[in-house]
Amino acid sequence: MSVVQLQTPPIPYDAARFRSTADYYGRYRQPYPPELIAAVADRVGLEAGDRLLDLGCGPGPLAILFARLGYDVTGMDPEPSMLAAAKADAAAAGVRLELIRGSSYDLSPALGRFGAAVMGRAFHWMDRPATLRALDALIEPGGAVVLMGDRRLHATPDWHAVLDRLAERHVPQRYADRRARQQPGWVPHEAVLLASPFAHVERIGRILPRERGIEDVIGLAYSRSLTSPAALGDAQPAFERELRDELERLAPDGRFHDVIEMSAVLAFRNPPEH
Repeated sequence: MSVVQLQTPPIPYDAARFRSTADYYGRYRQPYPPELIAAVADRVGLEAGDRLLDLGCGPGPLAILFARLGYDVTGMDPEPSMLAAAKADAAAAGVRLELIRGSSYDLSPALGRFGAAVMGRAFHWMDRPATLRALDALIEPGGAVVLMGDRRLHATPDWHAVLDRLAERHVPQRYADRRARQQPGWVPHEAVLLASPFAHVERIGRILPRERGIEDVIGLAYSRSLTSPAALGDAQPAFERELRDELERLAPDGRFHDVIEMSAVLAFRNPPEH
């Protein structure tokens, strides 16, 4: 396997990065389609009762969907409020999760072995090569690392530029950190995977419409570490007032229409046999 020299430094670790977002995350983030979760499980070859690790589980939307399919799911996150939300949401869904407070820096053989490790919108916060090396010791032969995420394909009208502009004004340092991941020097996840033990990489996905109202856009902003209530601090009232005013000017009817690709990048040590 050829080795890619990865020059992108990891984003500084901040265990409290998502503090204050738990109340907004489950309500306003785009949910993962159950049929995509089922397709991932089938492609990995998981069987009922297999153990699965959701690393950076947040309030547990991925963990709960996999648990509903009969897998033994461990969710791991450094933020206590996220774990509390995951516990409550799992109970409401009638599934059991093992929940552990910790991050990618706490991966250890003491966790046991897993058929797969999934990460939903979390891999970019980690020391990615180090995380994959640690997972290599935990994932069973034939298992996989799965990166779940979403990307915007189209927006009418485009409210995202408004949110970016206000984030740059009110949380400039966090906005600069986010921009660093959009520069040419940022190594994409797929290249990091190709330079890891999990070098057989493929993608599956679903393309979906999403309609949002103004309150939905504001809630989504608060679900992000970039513009969370904690990150905004004293600037939150001004941020929300300006965001609401601009959204009302942008869409007098208060409706925003997005087209979103929900995808899973699956990485195996070797091409799966099935």
